[in-house]
Amino acid sequence: MTAPAPFHSLAQVSAQPRQFLGHLFQAAVTRALPLANTARFLPQPPAPEGSGRTLVIGAGKAGGAMAQAVEAHWPLDAPLEGLVVTRYHHVPPRPEGLPQRIEVVEASHPVPDEAGQAAAQRILAMVRGLSKNDLVLCLISGGGSSLLTLPAEGLSLEEKQAVNQALLASGANIGEMNCVRKHLSRIKGGRLAAACAPARVVTLAISDVPGDDPSVIASGPTVPDATSCAEAVAILQRYGIKVPGAIMSLLEQGALETPKPGDPLFGGHEVHLIATPRQSLEAAAEAARAAGLAAYILSDEMEGESREVGKVHAALARAVAQTGQPFARPCVILSGGETTVTLRKQPPGTPKGRGGRAGEFCLGLALALQGQKGVYALAADTDGIDGVEDNAGAFVAPDTLQRGQDAGLKLDAYLDRNDAYGYFETLGDLVISGPTYTNVNDFRALLVL
Repeated sequence: MTAPAPFHSLAQVSAQPRQFLGHLFQAAVTRALPLANTARFLPQPPAPEGSGRTLVIGAGKAGGAMAQAVEAHWPLDAPLEGLVVTRYHHVPPRPEGLPQRIEVVEASHPVPDEAGQAAAQRILAMVRGLSKNDLVLCLISGGGSSLLTLPAEGLSLEEKQAVNQALLASGANIGEMNCVRKHLSRIKGGRLAAACAPARVVTLAISDVPGDDPSVIASGPTVPDATSCAEAVAILQRYGIKVPGAIMSLLEQGALETPKPGDPLFGGHEVHLIATPRQSLEAAAEAARAAGLAAYILSDEMEGESREVGKVHAALARAVAQTGQPFARPCVILSGGETTVTLRKQPPGTPKGRGGRAGEFCLGLALALQGQKGVYALAADTDGIDGVEDNAGAFVAPDTLQRGQDAGLKLDAYLDRNDAYGYFETLGDLVISGPTYTNVNDFRALLVL
């Protein structure tokens, strides 16, 4: 994604609102890039006299960039090796002159595949047999739940894929989804840390979850898990998600329980959050203020149905535009978090909807704004991919509804079939950044002039 030129005045912003919102998005993404955030959290290499190894493992959509950041900052004379898995096409170009010491492989997201399973098996094999003199550096970011997949005994990859797809379509929030994933895995929920014992484990994580709980990020493979098998069962029942009978019995018996807080196996381990959603929203707010606008961060922990969150944001923006309350205009309103999309059942023959959380938020927003003058918005996923399409999100302007009507588009129909991509593609209002090589989840910016 090419960085837009800085904005230094309200006149510039008013003349180029779409470009300005793209500038804020880029500021948020840049703040979360691993290269600028890793060095101060790196531990000292094992002492040479101890003959300890440094093994780098990890998974996530930022995995390739995180591995490069470690390689850039790790002493050249200190041994370094390992394996990290990232999403297909999410390995950044290698900086000239930077030697590769960590292998990076690619796998599928958001539904796991055999490549991710093979990578998880390799990682688990690599950490077995380590000594107390060894250091394991674990690089974790959003998307790791899918990329680091190793189904529980008795659960096939195909069955795990079906459960994952059902969770994604159910409207379950990220904490609920990852609770289930942890209990259906041989590597998540602290199990990878257990396999590393007695080596020291230092986890560096980029948060993509509301509340920044390390046990939720990528389903916490190296941190203790406070959730239970009973909670996983309740979630599956709440959303009507089927799992094989033998697996459900194991869950009900507590036989698939994860390592818990207080377990001595986590003694001496460290966890550091090197980038968070709040930090990225603050960077966007600073960029807005540099252009002479007031900036307000609503929250970095917003959850709920994307379209409904869009309607709430629209109500706030309309109030600001019409009454100057609760914020005086001109201003920028920012929010983050992880919303959800519940796929609606469609009549036979209905065109398949495309899109993700950011696009659906924009549909709900545009519908509720009703062409409100002076309000512009951009919503995008900070990893550069909204769902499984090639866009990061979408842009909304005061004329969005009118241009849609002129093109023969019925926004309600697109919303009913979860087809944000189709709607905004027709209008030329998709936000396409390409992979950003980081991930601090949803970014939303509303400009009220």
